Amino acid sequence: MSIHRTAVGNLPWFKSSYSGANTTECVEAAFVPRGVLIRDSKQPEGPRLHVSPRAWAQFISGAAHRN
Repeated sequence: MSIHRTAVGNLPWFKSSYSGANTTECVEAAFVPRGVLIRDSKQPEGPRLHVSPRAWAQFISGAAHRN
């Protein structure tokens, strides 16, 4: 896991369908060749967390089992 501050171009960022209408308190994710970038939607130019494909899959699996 690492934090990136460098520009990565125009990535297709997305939010969870469970985010609702409140766009001020959400995280966004974007798929990149070596994993997933995650950012705070309130600070789209701020730092981005980079996680591996395996870490992302484990996160999604864990979140799905909580619902």
